Amino acid sequence: MHPTQKLPNGVTVYKWPHNVEPTAESVAAEMARFGFRSYDLQTVAPWFFRSRHAHDEEEIRGAVSGVTTFHFDEGPVTLEAGDILIIPSGVQHEVRSHNGRTFSAYKGSRSGERHVTEHGDGRGSVEDLARGSES
Repeated sequence: MHPTQKLPNGVTVYKWPHNVEPTAESVAAEMARFGFRSYDLQTVAPWFFRSRHAHDEEEIRGAVSGVTTFHFDEGPVTLEAGDILIIPSGVQHEVRSHNGRTFSAYKGSRSGERHVTEHGDGRGSVEDLARGSES
């Protein structure tokens, strides 16, 4: 059984339930148990910032290493290695690593595809990172 945290907006966090360090493979297996398909394993630089956006379908994050914080209107949610985050479609948020370490996580959806609506400047998006912009 996963210990959980659920926000009023439907965001749910499942804390890592095992007494072993998570690996990319074990986090991917946990995500699959929730019925999601991964579309990316992303590692972001220390002090990463992702501007306000929402996903057009329910999204899952499976943290592999590091620590980062998702900022929702209802409050912040901090993820650390092994944690699973499920964000309902349309829920706006920003992501910020408040530390000097990299953060790595799988991203996925039930369809296995990525669909995002930007509500900010797109900073920290996959497209922004591909351009090599400062983040």
